[in-house]
Amino acid sequence: IGVPRNQKVILFAGRIEPLKGIDTLLRAIGLLRERRPDLSPANLTVPIIGGDPSDAGIQANEEMARLQALRAELGLEALITFVGAQDQDTLNFYFSAADCLVMPSHYESFGMVALEAMACGAPVIASDVGGLTQLVRHGETGLRVPPRDPAALADAIEYLLSDEPRRRRMGHSAACLAEDYDWSKIVDKLAAVYQELL
Repeated sequence: IGVPRNQKVILFAGRIEPLKGIDTLLRAIGLLRERRPDLSPANLTVPIIGGDPSDAGIQANEEMARLQALRAELGLEALITFVGAQDQDTLNFYFSAADCLVMPSHYESFGMVALEAMACGAPVIASDVGGLTQLVRHGETGLRVPPRDPAALADAIEYLLSDEPRRRRMGHSAACLAEDYDWSKIVDKLAAVYQELL
């Protein structure tokens, strides 16, 4: 994905819409930069995957326009990059390169993107909402934070980035948990439920 190995990667992947809480992530990165002046484009990047960041895409998507304006207002153009939608094969490279995936959603029914990132060994920092409450095991496979709380999100990102062994342990636990969602295992569990009911 063109990111140097020494650069920390805080990743978002999903639809560009208000429900996803991407503005909370942008504000959290702004707070983090104030606290940690050592975090610069030389050692940190925040790719935002989703939507169309072109001029036409901005005109077609009000949320994309709002987020790009917020990024400029916060002075984060050098840290945060809108990379647009990516195909599934390319997404795996982003997930594997990520130091963490951030899902600051206001609501998620399940959180398939979180599971995909976990399968690639990325710990997940997610809003404590919907299916993410069950999928992300706080302190084990990632961290859960209150929705719409940039300060709490900045704290969680800093907590993970400040301790590489802890981040790696969480990433390993995330990958192990994701294996439980393998389709063959799900089919076996479903078949066992049917057998029990017969």
